[in-house]
Amino acid sequence: MGEAALKQDAPKKKTGGLAGIVAGETEISAAGGAHTLEYRGYSIYDLAEKAEFEEVAYLMLYGYLPKKAELEGYKNKLKAMRDIPQSLKEVLERIPKDAHPMDVMRTATSFLGNVEPEGDDNCQEAITDRLIAAYPAILVYWWHFAHTGKRHECVTDADTVAEHFLTLLHREKPSATHIKAMNVSLILYAEHEFNASTFTARTITSTMSDFYSAVTGAIGALRGPLHGGANEAAMELLRRFKTPEEADKGIHEMLATKQLIMGFGHRVYSEADPRNRVIKEWSRKLCHEGGKDDLFAVSETIENIMWEEKKLFPNLDFYSASVYHMMAIPTGMFTPIFVMSRITGWAAHIFEQRKNNKLIRPSADYTGPEGLPFVNIEDR
Repeated sequence: MGEAALKQDAPKKKTGGLAGIVAGETEISAAGGAHTLEYRGYSIYDLAEKAEFEEVAYLMLYGYLPKKAELEGYKNKLKAMRDIPQSLKEVLERIPKDAHPMDVMRTATSFLGNVEPEGDDNCQEAITDRLIAAYPAILVYWWHFAHTGKRHECVTDADTVAEHFLTLLHREKPSATHIKAMNVSLILYAEHEFNASTFTARTITSTMSDFYSAVTGAIGALRGPLHGGANEAAMELLRRFKTPEEADKGIHEMLATKQLIMGFGHRVYSEADPRNRVIKEWSRKLCHEGGKDDLFAVSETIENIMWEEKKLFPNLDFYSASVYHMMAIPTGMFTPIFVMSRITGWAAHIFEQRKNNKLIRPSADYTGPEGLPFVNIEDR
């Protein structure tokens, strides 16, 4: 098994953002083509339809789908790790209301690295399980305290991460449809090869830094609107239009003035994002059941225009926005949900990088000036 180190025989040419450069090998996922995405050999379509998020997490971390007893044992293990330490709650209470929730996730991850550091008695597998279990409480505890001043419990008897998160957020048991939709979303976001945040995690890991540092760095990379933050931007776009007609006019005006429209296109896929086929149907379902067919119609109008005008297709982030909105999830939480899911993929890549590690240190073509004479400070 190789690692994320630039191939020595790669062609020496200028590539924007390393596009087209193969940076290593992985056994974790395969993305590419119009409708292909597999996690350790399993189709994303089968996993989204038939699996729970915890099954996918187990697959990511341990390399195979769990048997029924193994899955139940794993879920019970995660349930026992849901609460967060009082010291972390005190830190969360100090974070301002107007902070970006991704900054909350970054700070909380880093702080946990202080109070529950990686060591002989806290291995990488245990830390991964801890983060999977604790992230919903971290996000929602801060959100409720920042907006209401109330300290809510961080533990529920919910069976899954999806149900646990929605129960914490809304303080009531969610519908079966919402639990399933959230479960599917977590599965779709769990892993995606050498994306920017995963590559960041592998790069940090390659320096032999600790697990928390790698995850904290990954969160920083995911925060940007060109990566995880696109789902938030997509929702802000959808809010502008009440009807398909408004969307038609508005999107054409944005294109005419060369404004960036988030949630479309992908660096890996050229024709379609396979995850979109799944999440779009959940958007259709939730919008219809929630009496918001107009929201789905606006989304589909934008999708059609972007394809007709730019040959750009919606990625996972675009329809995820309306799915989350229909579950009454605040827009600021959209990207942190990505973290709650992608921790599984990041962890799997950290494990893989550590198994056969080499420092990731690509080269660069210098394009600046050369041979400049030094000028004494008095003469400058």
